[in-house]
Amino acid sequence: MAEQNLNGRLLQIVDELVRRGLTLDQARREFERQFIVASLKSNRGNLCRSARSLGVHRNTLRNKVSDLGILVEDYDLPGRRAPRRRPIEPLSET
Repeated sequence: MAEQNLNGRLLQIVDELVRRGLTLDQARREFERQFIVASLKSNRGNLCRSARSLGVHRNTLRNKVSDLGILVEDYDLPGRRAPRRRPIEPLSET
């Protein structure tokens, strides 16, 4: 039952994209972008876990994120702690 519901919803989306005149490449890119963003959201922005759940290598996912123009703001959850970074030490003048 759930699979039929998913297929029906997908068919509606595909029909709308065709009516709007999207090319196959445009539709594929948008689907891939949305799928990756959803995975990154569900894995709290962790690229390694997202890559594993998507069945791709971490570097492949990193390249796709870059190619598709996905920004941290697209998948970052509010209230998520920023990664810790060492402060940059000033260069000493000698």
